[in-house]
Amino acid sequence: MQIPLQITYRNMEVSEAIDTYIRDRAAKLDNSCKNMVGCRVVVEAPHKHQHKGGLYHVSIDITLPKESIIINREPELHQAHQDAHVAARDAFDAAQKQLRAYVNRQKGEVKIHEASPHGRITELYPMEDYGRIASVDGGDIYFHRHSVLNKEFDALEIGTEVRFVERAGDEGPQASSVWVVGKTQPGE
Repeated sequence: MQIPLQITYRNMEVSEAIDTYIRDRAAKLDNSCKNMVGCRVVVEAPHKHQHKGGLYHVSIDITLPKESIIINREPELHQAHQDAHVAARDAFDAAQKQLRAYVNRQKGEVKIHEASPHGRITELYPMEDYGRIASVDGGDIYFHRHSVLNKEFDALEIGTEVRFVERAGDEGPQASSVWVVGKTQPGE
């Protein structure tokens, strides 16, 4: 880190154990991202006027050359944060995950989701429960009534644009899933 680690405690005394833990985890973050500029950590204890069972809040602000990663989890959502160590661990785990994603983006290792193949329906045989798709790459793909998502086989027409998942069938390529372009696709 170009700027030394900053640790701030609010509504509590400095804890050597937590301080050591934070320094160790920050050093691991720094080792995993060589261009990390700085890291600020705030550990906040519950206000003294609260009853037992108050929740600790740990926020982490990591400065990078062109962006920042800010971890600011709401303690109300994490009952385990009655322990400052658990709150710090969870915050650093989240920071590590986001920093790993940042490093992967910098290396160009971002997952790219390929679009499903698509084409147009060229043949329909409702009495036999199947049809054919001409894919944009010139393929001829068989599909069965049960491959059409949302049970829309009877609504299909010749020329309807569809996306599909292709797999090898006994007699050539076939679509295991077919959905009309513009309708909700799997995973959306």
